[in-house]
Amino acid sequence: MGKQFLYNGLKNNENGVFVALEEHPVTVRRSFKNFGWDISKYEEEGKIAIVDAFTGGTGTAAQRERYLVRDLDNIHELLDVVRQAIKDTNAKRVVIDSVSTLYLTKPAMARSIVMLLKRLIAGLGCTAIFVSQTSVGERGFGGPGVEHAVDGIVRMDLDEVDGKLYRSIIVWKMRDTKHSLLRHPMQIDENGIKIEWDKYIRIGINNVKIDNIPQEMIEEINKAMQEVEKYSEYRKSNAQEFEEE
Repeated sequence: MGKQFLYNGLKNNENGVFVALEEHPVTVRRSFKNFGWDISKYEEEGKIAIVDAFTGGTGTAAQRERYLVRDLDNIHELLDVVRQAIKDTNAKRVVIDSVSTLYLTKPAMARSIVMLLKRLIAGLGCTAIFVSQTSVGERGFGGPGVEHAVDGIVRMDLDEVDGKLYRSIIVWKMRDTKHSLLRHPMQIDENGIKIEWDKYIRIGINNVKIDNIPQEMIEEINKAMQEVEKYSEYRKSNAQEFEEE
């Protein structure tokens, strides 16, 4: 979801930063490309940056990274590198992948680090996705206090029923925003995530049922999507104005 969020932003004149906490930057770029999202051109143009907060500079490839956190235990260095990447790219979208790594490596400081990152990113006028992973069957959100540190929570689940896996997505909270309270079916294919927003899924112990959502809700969603598309078109046609802000 995070990579798709960034790539869609690039197509709509919103630059981005990907902060890699648990993957090598080479792997991150390969993952983008596996979905048909070649970001090499955007990197060359300075429209997207990958912050290496994983390798610590170990390895020849890592040494070539422009945005490198050498001391992985130094939160101030991490913040400084992220700040520089955002300013250099004039980023509007940021992805932190993943904060679960912080809870594994720095459990006592993880929540405060998340809050520092949030303040930094919000202060620079960006919208961010903080990726968090949970164990199978876990109801939480990847670490104590994560749900209180962010403005919204979108949860993606994978459930097994009768020997078959079902993917779904639900918005648990989105501050100051009216959103769907239903769990929607979703798929991940070679083009990324596809959400069946006009349907909802009910997952029981031994059964799964997928139904169409009420027509009035479909009309509300269609209206909201049209507004988003109009705004995206406005941004495209006024790209220079937004770049100067």
